Amino acid sequence: MDNAMETDAEDVPVETHLFVDGEARPASAGRLYPIYNPARPDELVGHAAAADADDVDAAVRAADAAFPAWSSRTYTERAELLIAIADALSSDDADVARRSRLFCREHGKILRETHLELSRLGDRFRLSASYAERLAADETLQGPPFDTIITRQPRGVAALIVPWNWPLSILGAKLPQALMAGNTVVVKPSHNSALAPSQTLRIIAEMLPPGVLSVVTGSASDIGDPLVRHPLVRFVNFTGSVEVGRHVMRQAADNLTPVTLELGGNDAALICEDAALDDGAFMRMYMGAFMSSGQICMALKRLYVHRSRFDEVVDGLEATCNRMVVGDGLLDGTNMGPVNNAKQLQVVTDMINEARHSGTDVRELGQVPDEALYATGYFQRPTLVVDPDPSLKIVAEEQFGPALPILPFDTEDEAIAAANDSRFGLCSSVWTEDRDRAVALSRRIEAGYTYLNAHGPAAQDGRGPFGGFKDSGIGRNLGYEGVIQFQGHHTISGPSGWLIS
Repeated sequence: MDNAMETDAEDVPVETHLFVDGEARPASAGRLYPIYNPARPDELVGHAAAADADDVDAAVRAADAAFPAWSSRTYTERAELLIAIADALSSDDADVARRSRLFCREHGKILRETHLELSRLGDRFRLSASYAERLAADETLQGPPFDTIITRQPRGVAALIVPWNWPLSILGAKLPQALMAGNTVVVKPSHNSALAPSQTLRIIAEMLPPGVLSVVTGSASDIGDPLVRHPLVRFVNFTGSVEVGRHVMRQAADNLTPVTLELGGNDAALICEDAALDDGAFMRMYMGAFMSSGQICMALKRLYVHRSRFDEVVDGLEATCNRMVVGDGLLDGTNMGPVNNAKQLQVVTDMINEARHSGTDVRELGQVPDEALYATGYFQRPTLVVDPDPSLKIVAEEQFGPALPILPFDTEDEAIAAANDSRFGLCSSVWTEDRDRAVALSRRIEAGYTYLNAHGPAAQDGRGPFGGFKDSGIGRNLGYEGVIQFQGHHTISGPSGWLIS
């Protein structure tokens, strides 16, 4: 394991390597790059290896060489390995705590969230393993005119590109699925959050045959295109921004490499006049919007409230936000950490300032026990933007930060039209006590996932496919469908009465 201190020891900078063809190694050019703590931007957390195109080529070629043996294993054999990996990921409480602390320092999200993300990663390996029997079962069509077997086969080397916001959870929606499907894998973690993810990926990779899983870290400008464009890469699964997703798709097109793209979201929530609005509901709304400082693709980003309940919702959310403590995520009592990086903080504060300058009611809330730290780090209080003009960026675009617009509606048709008036279509939520109304409204929303009386990761059922419509992407992750995304159908036909008895 790469150098790191125990959770009760003084934090010192760590160094992580690439992992290629069964071994940890430095980047071929020997380069490293620094990662700093977004809560304390002068604090060096560590250095990650800065790979180049040669490192990418070595990783892809190792994966290609490992593919025949790995793909020839049965689903049961692969499932057994995935279960063993799941056990290993959670077997050492002290190591999980150490990586959680490192993850908090490099990312900024509070320690409770980093521990949750790390400790539950194994669950997604177990879920993928549970599909072994279903995956092994071919579909058969008896003639006449032919007897036909419809089966599937893995695509080959899969390139998995993971963002910085929830890197391990998002990895858990791609990696075990790709492995279970029979593919070998090259993972590129985000440049901004590479230390704890690299250490975690090494645990996984060391339990697999050499070449089945390789990890390359570094700048997207240096290694992104060489990975996506590599002629031996047979599938690309990318999570990130719409702009980069379009670029990935263009690069993959030269080799006709298929892609799954899980991109941005501007999730709408509809609060109906009969919604149950108690402290628990307001906390679920808060978590849906502000968990990880709002830096979640499926976060609640537009809140539409029936006019008869509008003031009640604003007051309830304001009270909930004001109980939250904003600061260093390592400190006891902190409920919200910083935004991950200065660029994203600027995006969020620009939207807030635009709304404020337009005359909109903007409420920056929460408690800040350390004003000096707040002024130094990449912090933004949880912010409610009350009844803004829909043309403002805080409504029309994805904030990806701790700011939430709240808008009134009078009719269901008006609410649906507002929810669908977006170039995004990732997630949504409906809040009502009427189950028939909940399902009927959900079916009218242009989104890949709809939560009922909750929103976001805490309400996610990993057994269902996840992804979006419109600019929110192509394809699906998670669930059984997330495994077969990594496969292609293979049809075998023969004379009627001969092939299938």
